[in-house]
Amino acid sequence: MTTQYTPEQMHSALFLNLVISLQAAAYQQMGKMKNPATDKVEKDMDQAQMSIDMIAMLKAKTQGNLSKEEGEFISQVLRELQMNYVAESNKEQSAQSKSDAGKSEQNDSKQDAQS
Repeated sequence: MTTQYTPEQMHSALFLNLVISLQAAAYQQMGKMKNPATDKVEKDMDQAQMSIDMIAMLKAKTQGNLSKEEGEFISQVLRELQMNYVAESNKEQSAQSKSDAGKSEQNDSKQDAQS
């Protein structure tokens, strides 16, 4: 026996699956999940930002047309992704600062040795 879904139920399920797909892509692009195609953790923060921006666009374009649950779900996904994006960006900036500081110390040491 197959279950019959109303068009509204089907649209809701498809909408939620779309948001979940974009969420998974963003986490993968932030390096928080393996890329299933390569089985490697890969990081592309520009692409992660694009995926997050697409979810934000969906939220804006569907405002007033979502059920309470759909609206709460997309808002929660967006908040979590934005917080993770900021945390990952801060990690990258911190690592870059440490790397730059190390290079600066090496250059200072070389200049002292040459003097």
